[in-house]
Amino acid sequence: MKALVTGSTGFIGSHLVEALVHRGYEVRCLVRSTSDKKWIESLSVEIITGDCLEPESLERAVDGCDYIFHLAGLTKACREDDYFCVNVKGTENIIKAILNKNSSLKRFLFLSSQAAAGPSLNGKPIDESVEPRPVSIYGKSKLEAERLVNIVKDKIPATIIRPSAVYGPRDRDFYLFFKLIKRGIFPYWGESHYSLVYIDDLINGIILSAESEISRGKTYFITDMREYTNVEIAFEIARILEKHVRRVRIPKTIMPFLASIGERISRGASIFNRDKVREIRYNNWLCSSALAERELGYKPKVKLKEGLKWTADWYRINRWL
Repeated sequence: MKALVTGSTGFIGSHLVEALVHRGYEVRCLVRSTSDKKWIESLSVEIITGDCLEPESLERAVDGCDYIFHLAGLTKACREDDYFCVNVKGTENIIKAILNKNSSLKRFLFLSSQAAAGPSLNGKPIDESVEPRPVSIYGKSKLEAERLVNIVKDKIPATIIRPSAVYGPRDRDFYLFFKLIKRGIFPYWGESHYSLVYIDDLINGIILSAESEISRGKTYFITDMREYTNVEIAFEIARILEKHVRRVRIPKTIMPFLASIGERISRGASIFNRDKVREIRYNNWLCSSALAERELGYKPKVKLKEGLKWTADWYRINRWL
């Protein structure tokens, strides 16, 4: 089986490439010329230099593939238009390339996000039946990309995956939280509730959905099927790092100002930005992967304590912490 992975050098993409290679797939990676290939360069994969924003590079990339995993996307930016340019236009371009060059595709897997559906407004985990209400620009761009995928699902066998917050080795977003905890700081803006999923469980859910016939044309949330508070997560990390932490209360009213400063300092590279603040205003980011469990046989295996410890160990070994 031949699979194309976009976003293959990123956190989720590189783990997916590893898993596919280990399962015997012939893997092709669409990689931008400026991307750091360190997570995949030791793997037996075919590298094609290209970009989802460069349509001419996509037809060669999609040609002859049995599976296409479209993970490339923008999760943080200073300009709102950038989210739609990368997440929507990039998805549109690869769909066009598939329609032009790959009529025998077995599955197009689009990686979306819970942000496309929005938070839980009643404190209960949302499922696939809930009408999407994204609250961030990122979430709106992912929902619009989902819409493009659903428009062509009669022509292209497609499946959409919406992960909850993902953590694990190589992740740079959760890493910021680990760094703060190591310094004894727990930024606190009130108790919040989250669904999480460890990277290995997400990868398993992605592959299960791509290989399943019943998942064609459907959307699935993927989580570890548990609920956590920010307090629980922070103090578990503190326990693992053997650090005493103190809560630093941050009023939500000043968070947009702090985020704008963070954007300028990081030049848009930080997960803490004004768009993320739009999501932080809501206290319940809960979703259910019950449908994936019923239809795909998906079963999360990694519990929070295990996942956080393995993540912390990886950060230490690689001198991130």
